[in-house]
Amino acid sequence: MIKLAVFITHPIQYITPWLQLLAQQKGIDLTVYYGHLPDAHQQGQDFDIPFKWDIPLLDGYKWRVLSNCIYNCKRKTILKNMLEISRNLNRVKADVAIITGWQEPILWQAILFCLWKNIPQIIRCESNAMRKRAWFVRCVHRLLLHRFKAFLAIGRANQTFYLQYGILEKSIFPCKYCVDNQRFLSQFQVIIKQRNQIRSEFSIPPERFCFLFVGKLTPKKRLMDLLWALKLAIKRDVPIHLLVIGTGKLMKPARTFVEKYQLPVTFAGFLNQNEVVRAYVAGDCLVLPSDFGETWGLVVNEAMGCGLPAIVSNRVGCGPDLIEEGVTGFIFPFGDINTLADKMLITALGKKHREMGANAKNRVVEQYSIKKAVWGTLQALRKCNPNSSII
Repeated sequence: MIKLAVFITHPIQYITPWLQLLAQQKGIDLTVYYGHLPDAHQQGQDFDIPFKWDIPLLDGYKWRVLSNCIYNCKRKTILKNMLEISRNLNRVKADVAIITGWQEPILWQAILFCLWKNIPQIIRCESNAMRKRAWFVRCVHRLLLHRFKAFLAIGRANQTFYLQYGILEKSIFPCKYCVDNQRFLSQFQVIIKQRNQIRSEFSIPPERFCFLFVGKLTPKKRLMDLLWALKLAIKRDVPIHLLVIGTGKLMKPARTFVEKYQLPVTFAGFLNQNEVVRAYVAGDCLVLPSDFGETWGLVVNEAMGCGLPAIVSNRVGCGPDLIEEGVTGFIFPFGDINTLADKMLITALGKKHREMGANAKNRVVEQYSIKKAVWGTLQALRKCNPNSSII
């Protein structure tokens, strides 16, 4: 029996299904360690509204909180938080640890703790090779990565990130980023017959091709690029509409822009996990114009799992994995609103979006599943503990 510790900043709706299935595997005694459990206000910080996820995130596996201190910018609070994490880490008894990045104190403190206790570490981070980094950042990454024994690659760009720092390919195992395809598909199949009604509720005219944006309305998502592209596209007198799902700091300027140019846009606000499928039923194609901050873009998995193609910028992390040009969607140069508008028009007029959606669905269901992610994790664990009885 392997005692496995997984360190995560906080419960995340996309990661929970992976943990739940991992906990069910024979030969594994899993405990997840969180840095904090956010309340409704903390959870909704970037959304500009307080909320709680409407699916259970703490069921199906053992978990503990290493610190109950609230993260903020006050030095005393951060120091107190770090000290509490350090004290609580001494209670961790593990044969192997999985670290999910290094962006917050709990994660790099966990790395140092495991090095001190000589606990083999596996990394599953989101960093990818798509952006250029300063020389000193590359030096830090090289020093850090060579402290891990195995690597879980969430996708192609993430694997390239490891390889460019000299990590051997035999130490990298596939653990592709995915969503709970079965949950989304089941919900989709239940309500697809209500498509016309749902589109009406979102004020989408029946004859219009509906593009869909899902995400926080924050600068990295580049919603304004999509609105500018929509402005260009409607000049061609094509019957299209845009449904925006989400809230955030850009809501006010986005609404002002739409009102100024009288664009065919519906702002539906925030939809929780059990509600967002309604948007995928109503839409015809997802658009994600994000910058490098979009290290993957799991809304693309969600949309594709519901049979929608996607148009993404060439800075979105999932692009190399999920988008095959003209087959599952399109990729456009980041910030190029003219090309984005062209891709939108090709999709709306080409009458291939259903075929592309079917291809997209097959890709994520067959290759980007929780089951396959757990399989890759087990291979990494076997490398760290060859004599284990993992099945």
